Amino acid sequence: MGASVYEARIAERAAGVLGDGWAVRRAVFRSMNSSLPGNRRLPFGAVTRASSGVRRQLGRLLYPGDTLTHRMNLELPPAPDGDVITLHDVVAWRFPDESPPVAAAAEEARRADAVICVSEFSANEAVEFLGIRDPRVVHNGIDEAFFDAAPLSEAQRAELRLPERYVLHAGGASSRKNLPALAEAWPIVHRERPDLVLVLSGPPHPRRTALFEGMPGTRLLGRVADGIVPGLVAGAAAVVVPSLYEGFGLPVLEAMAANVPVVAARTSSLPEVAGDAALLVEPTGRGVADGLLSVTRDDPAIAALVAAGRSRAAGFTWDASARGHAEVWRSLA
Repeated sequence: MGASVYEARIAERAAGVLGDGWAVRRAVFRSMNSSLPGNRRLPFGAVTRASSGVRRQLGRLLYPGDTLTHRMNLELPPAPDGDVITLHDVVAWRFPDESPPVAAAAEEARRADAVICVSEFSANEAVEFLGIRDPRVVHNGIDEAFFDAAPLSEAQRAELRLPERYVLHAGGASSRKNLPALAEAWPIVHRERPDLVLVLSGPPHPRRTALFEGMPGTRLLGRVADGIVPGLVAGAAAVVVPSLYEGFGLPVLEAMAANVPVVAARTSSLPEVAGDAALLVEPTGRGVADGLLSVTRDDPAIAALVAAGRSRAAGFTWDASARGHAEVWRSLA
């Protein structure tokens, strides 16, 4: 998912953007019984429940002295010196159906030497909701595979049982994703555009299933392999992001990079990321429906919107994001 992509893309570029005089070591912590690849083990259940004092002591044991440590997961304990964290959003504190926050995370974030936020919106949330001082904003990037990606082939679509024309929603199904508004919107769209199918991709979730299973003109795709995601996006007639809350909203930029029109809610970080290169709508069933009907009609204005989106997406690269991180790291050296 988005946070994992972020971690990998910044870590693999860190040494290159810092240059001579820096040594970079990546520690990938996993739980004691995890089968995922990693080079460190921690009893994460006990670590996340521990008091701030115990977590500080553990940090002194985990991280070597005279180093700068960037924690990209708030479950990890703080470093004794040079402690940098990434705060994607504050959903853990704001939304009860998200994973609960680490008990000591807010206090640790206020103590950190630097806090990187992925959008101005998230930075404002960090200040107002958690009391963090002077967060640094460094936007995410987009994987190069999305830029001018080719749509899935006919054979690939057949394997996934995808129609020729579809609207794509990709991501989670928690309450902030606002899927009820999309479920309200789709029958309106389908009546006007019977050739369009709403395709929903993402890990299976009972909320998504309850809303869309059996609804005419929809296809629950489930989780798809990373390698075909750019083609899945590129083949869409439109991408819809109706979320009430996003710390960044990467699907908006991925669609823009792939030359696909975007309908996004006028909420949280989405206007900041989309600029004037997406159709921003109210996060209601009627608002989403009107937006989708607008971008799927034969209109030269939509081609101009797509061109603006491709141009805007070009400014969000992982190389640029890594350079922004390096500026923060160097400021603490």
